Amino acid sequence: MWLKLFFLLLYFLILFVLARFFEAIVWYETGIFATQLVDPVALSFKKLKTILECRGLGYSGLPEKKDVRELVEKSGDLMEGELYSALKEEEASESVSSTNFSGEMHFYELVEDTKDGIWLIQVIANDRSPLVGKIHWEKMVKKVSRFGIRTGTFNCSSDPRYCRRRGWVRSTLIMSVPQTSTSKGKVMLKEYSGRKVEVEHIFKWITAHAASRIKTIYNAEHLKKEWNKSDQYWVKIYLFANLDQPPAFFSALSIKFTGRIEFIFVNVENWDNKSYMTDIGVYNMPSYILRTPEGIYRYGNRTGEFISLQAMDSFLRSLQPEVNDLFVLSLVLVNLMAWMDLFITQGATIKRFVVLISTLGTYNSLLIISWLPVLGFLQLPYLDSFYEYSLKLLRYSNTTTLASWVRADWMFYSSHPALFLSTYFGHGLLIDYFERKRRRSNNDEVNANNLEWLSSLWDWYTSYLFHPIASFQNFPVESDWDEDPDLFLERLAFPDLWLHPLIPTDYIKNLPMWRFKCLGVQSEEEMSESSQDTENDSDSENTDTFSSEKEAFEDKQSIVHNSPGRASHCDAEACSCANKFCQTSPCERKGQSYGSYSTNENMDPDWLTWPADMLHCTECVVCLENFENGCLLMGLPCGHVFHQNCIVMWLAGGRHCCPVCRWPSYKKKQPCAHQPLSNDVPS
Repeated sequence: MWLKLFFLLLYFLILFVLARFFEAIVWYETGIFATQLVDPVALSFKKLKTILECRGLGYSGLPEKKDVRELVEKSGDLMEGELYSALKEEEASESVSSTNFSGEMHFYELVEDTKDGIWLIQVIANDRSPLVGKIHWEKMVKKVSRFGIRTGTFNCSSDPRYCRRRGWVRSTLIMSVPQTSTSKGKVMLKEYSGRKVEVEHIFKWITAHAASRIKTIYNAEHLKKEWNKSDQYWVKIYLFANLDQPPAFFSALSIKFTGRIEFIFVNVENWDNKSYMTDIGVYNMPSYILRTPEGIYRYGNRTGEFISLQAMDSFLRSLQPEVNDLFVLSLVLVNLMAWMDLFITQGATIKRFVVLISTLGTYNSLLIISWLPVLGFLQLPYLDSFYEYSLKLLRYSNTTTLASWVRADWMFYSSHPALFLSTYFGHGLLIDYFERKRRRSNNDEVNANNLEWLSSLWDWYTSYLFHPIASFQNFPVESDWDEDPDLFLERLAFPDLWLHPLIPTDYIKNLPMWRFKCLGVQSEEEMSESSQDTENDSDSENTDTFSSEKEAFEDKQSIVHNSPGRASHCDAEACSCANKFCQTSPCERKGQSYGSYSTNENMDPDWLTWPADMLHCTECVVCLENFENGCLLMGLPCGHVFHQNCIVMWLAGGRHCCPVCRWPSYKKKQPCAHQPLSNDVPS
């Protein structure tokens, strides 16, 4: 989890650096920044109208370019970034969807139960034509959707009883706005009573009703009284402008942040004395002033602070977030972090997606479960001070220059989702490359075969359903799913397939290994003195090690032989190959040679190099070959000894038991005295 969090933070850092790189390219090619002011005089009449439409100001009665330009200047300074966003939004020909209500419950659920938004509904009476035609309605939907106003159509033929109860006997337009200034309050429905059904007239009606909810100040005395008043609102935003009514985006935000932020419009059109505005720090017109308990903040002076709905919405959300905003943010971050598993996981493609689905389900479940107590704690009255201090910390941090850059990058990448997804995918491919390289350097085997992984997954799954539990061994938590698929097909040859437990092969590397040696044996080619010294040192170290283990084993043996009833039990479990294979050493047999020595010299194996709990044998029952001097041996918990290659191939084939006594190779056995050789048996 911490690795995924690190990669996610690294990805955000890459996005931040990439945004600065794009700004540098634009500055190099055009010589302008996104925060650079634009002179409205240099803009065409079409671009000026586009800016007014994005800000929500009507221009139907202004036929000349000069009047339109003055209206743009009165509504706020224009930056290059806002102009670029407005032109791009105007060029986008995507149609905005509108809701078709199916009946009373659908209408109540979406409209009357939505307390912090505006709805515009076209009601079509029975056997009547709509008030607004299809073409004008599509233009209306596209125009109001810029300001977060949702639209819908209610056909009374689907629920005539509800239309009669509401009094909708003719086709009309209905607007739903919150009735009170409290959050999640009641809503009221207002019917359009105008005679003209053009888009501009309907839009003026909407903006007039939305602006009526904003507190308006017309004189200095009222401003002074309101400025010094302390009420329930900790955060207030003032618009000082020479306009008849605030822009539509300002009115839409006042409804969206109902109960959290108070919006106040100061109309300075007919003011004679503006000295008090100078006293409170307002020098330019228009000005967007944010007043908090920490001080005054002038909106529009930093990166990304445009005079638009999206820019101001992200700014106010960062200062006064809702619990739902924090939940959505945590949900996005958790899912971005979970998707990192698609690139961190190595192996088959199907394995990656299986792990990804598992991670997504786990992380989202934990997120929802962790949010439940948080919501409960927020309802406690004792946490009001904690809530206030948290908001104060947010206001301090989100009014910095770094926070303005982050908000500007958020708006940039949200308007270019293809760039965001492509950079995320590229970052994931880099993670996959370095993770694969790291595992190869650590000699971690990674299997990329889908069929092999699916077969091993099926083996792992069926082992929990049909196989007996392999106990008496502490296996690792992670199962070895990357085994050879031939092993699964090979197991089908056994009629008792479902009686064979699937056991990880990790225990094999913990089995004891050593080299078989005979006393007094020398090779034909003499080794150099340095090699002999090195070999003698290693032999002495092995001898000391196994001598200490032998002494410990003899101590245990003395306890076993001194206990009544235990000696006979251990003798009964003696090695069955002791009488068959282990009675004479190949070093003692005549007519045979091992390596570079002759058995005529009557030499014995060096038993001191053997582990104390291993039975003395000189032949491997797997390959039926004698142990040669210097060969690598491996012992099992039961005490039987084999060639290392032979027993590893035996165990890797799924036969996790001793070839001689069938004792499980993964299960520890109580140590007992080994069977002595025939020439060592006392008379």
